[in-house]
Amino acid sequence: MVKIISIILVFGLIVFVHEFGHFIVARLNKVKVNEFSIGMGPAISTFGKGETKYALRMFPIGGYCMMEGQLEESEDPNAFSNKKPWQRLAILFAGPCFNFILAFVLAIVVCHYSYIDPPTILEVEKDSAAYEAGIQPGDTITHLNGDRIYNFREISLFRMMADPTKPVEVTIDRNGEVVQTTVLMKYDEKSGSYMFGIRSDSKLSESFSEEVYYGALEVRLQIKSVFMTLGSMFRGKFNKDDLSGPVGIANMMSDVIDEAEDAAEESGSGFGLVLLNIVNFVVLLSANLGVMNLLPIPALDGGRILLVMFEAVTRKKVPADKELIITGIGAAILIVLMIFVLFNDIGKVMGK
Repeated sequence: MVKIISIILVFGLIVFVHEFGHFIVARLNKVKVNEFSIGMGPAISTFGKGETKYALRMFPIGGYCMMEGQLEESEDPNAFSNKKPWQRLAILFAGPCFNFILAFVLAIVVCHYSYIDPPTILEVEKDSAAYEAGIQPGDTITHLNGDRIYNFREISLFRMMADPTKPVEVTIDRNGEVVQTTVLMKYDEKSGSYMFGIRSDSKLSESFSEEVYYGALEVRLQIKSVFMTLGSMFRGKFNKDDLSGPVGIANMMSDVIDEAEDAAEESGSGFGLVLLNIVNFVVLLSANLGVMNLLPIPALDGGRILLVMFEAVTRKKVPADKELIITGIGAAILIVLMIFVLFNDIGKVMGK
């Protein structure tokens, strides 16, 4: 029961913050909001007086901020469709932006109560790829193949996405001296993957400013992870079993809670460790939702942003009927994808 409540609260929080971003910026721009809803499906509770109806719906897998003139033409001067392009862009960007803000704030909390992970090396395994390349304990890796990195986990992310047969150009900060070396990852029988052979020198934060800095880097890491994963999917590196929807995410969160409970029992740290792992999971999900909603896909914020930007550049508004057709096609594709992912998730869970 605790897991179910936790999962519902996590989904609810992330969706609420996203839709509240749209809602608050819409109201600041004097746009009429017909309904603000958390959840989908039949309404459990509705309330509110005036022009906006507030609703809590049965299924915690989404939500919406329904504005006047959002999907149709309206004569109301306060309709979304009658606002200037920059106002509509601000409203559309606000949802993903608020998800990034939520991820950032919670990432600061995680950095305060847990560890930060600068890409500084604590240990180099003997005869490993890093050892043979001359990498030493105390080195800080700053670039991989020319790309700047700030977290040790970026090395793990790079390792998962890179071609293991190709050498990696590594730039190191060694006591203020810039050192260049080349690493060819080695296959590790124990882990079943190609490894550098290094361990991180994670540490406790020393100041609030450091927590803010690494909180921002955490959001950056999650955003980078989404784009790298999408790129790998287009290159065919991942298959359908790597996709996850609400059921798969809930299952992953259940696993996170189980692992945190086991670790808390071993360490005697209690519920605090479990809560910290849940908060860390919210950071991941919120940042991911922010990025996915900005993708230029019809029916998502990114698709609508693209249409408004087209209008701003050409000074020609996309006719409401055509916009509705484009959005409808996008929504239909998303629904089919969601159904596919749902059954795929159920199949993975049942197959455990």
